[in-house]
Amino acid sequence: MAERLDDLRASFVRHLRAEGKAERTRRLYAMSISMFADWLTDRGRPATLEELTRSAIREWLAELAETREASTVRTRFAGLRRFCGWLLAEGEIPAHPMKGLTAPTAAERPVPVLDDGELVALIKACAGKDFVDRRDEALIRVLLDCGVRVSELCGLKVADVDLDREMALITGKANKIRPIYFSTRTIRALDRYLRERRRHRWAHLEALWLTQRGALSTDGARERIKARAEQAGLRDRMHPHRFRHTFAHDFLINGGGERDLMRLAGWSSDAMLSRYGAAGADVRAREAARRLRRGDRV
Repeated sequence: MAERLDDLRASFVRHLRAEGKAERTRRLYAMSISMFADWLTDRGRPATLEELTRSAIREWLAELAETREASTVRTRFAGLRRFCGWLLAEGEIPAHPMKGLTAPTAAERPVPVLDDGELVALIKACAGKDFVDRRDEALIRVLLDCGVRVSELCGLKVADVDLDREMALITGKANKIRPIYFSTRTIRALDRYLRERRRHRWAHLEALWLTQRGALSTDGARERIKARAEQAGLRDRMHPHRFRHTFAHDFLINGGGERDLMRLAGWSSDAMLSRYGAAGADVRAREAARRLRRGDRV
C-alpha cells in the first residue's frame, strides 16, 4: 500500500520536535507538505509518496510563484526540501527529488509601512487601565520602537528588561543576543505594564508578557495585534512584521546607518536591507532628492 504524505508528515514533525526545532518552524514545514498534498488531490492525483516527483514539485512551485508572495514561495520550498531530505535519510526514497532545484522567482511585493495615523489609532485602541490594555500598549510600542520579530518579542523575560538603562536584551535567531532600545513613551508604557504584572496570578513566571493562562505565545501576540487593529478600524491585514518593516523605513529615512540597522534588527546579511526597506524606498529617495537638489543652492 502506498505511503500517504499525511502519515509521513506526522513522522517528520515528530523528528523535528526531537531535534528541538521551534514550534513555528515545525508548523511551517508541515504546512508545506500539506499544501503540496492538497495540490495533488485537487488534480485528482493520490497524495502519496509515489507522487512526490521532481516534475510534480516543479509544477507546484511554479503555480505558487504566480499567486503567492516571494517570501511564501521560499518558505514552502524550504519546507518541502527539508521533508525530502528526511525521507532520503530514513530510506523512504532512493534519491532526493529536489536536488539541484532552486526556488522559483516570484514578484516581491513590498509590505506597506504603517503611517502615523495608523500608529496613533493602534495606541488609542489600547487606551484603558486594566491589565490587557497596559500589556497591549506596551507590546505594540516595543514592536514600533525596536522592530523585533514576534518570536523575539514573546521570548523576552522580565530579567531581560532594564528600564533605567532604557534597553532590553533580545535573543534572536541562532540564539544571538543583541540590545534593543526604548523611547521615553515606551519606557512609560512598560513601567505601567510591569506594575500591573506584579499583581498578576502568573507573576512568578519568567516570561515578560502574560495572559490569563500563562505566558503569551507568538500566535497569541498575533491575535492581540489583529484584534487591536480591528478595534482601531484598520482594514489592511495587520501582522507583527509590518512593524518590522515600518521600523526599518523610519530608521533609514531619519538618517540611520545601514550597518546600525542591521545590528538593531538582528540581520547577518545586508540582503535584508533592500527587502525590509522596499516599501518606503521611493519616499526616502524623494526626501533625499529634496535635501540634495542643487537648483535651490544656486
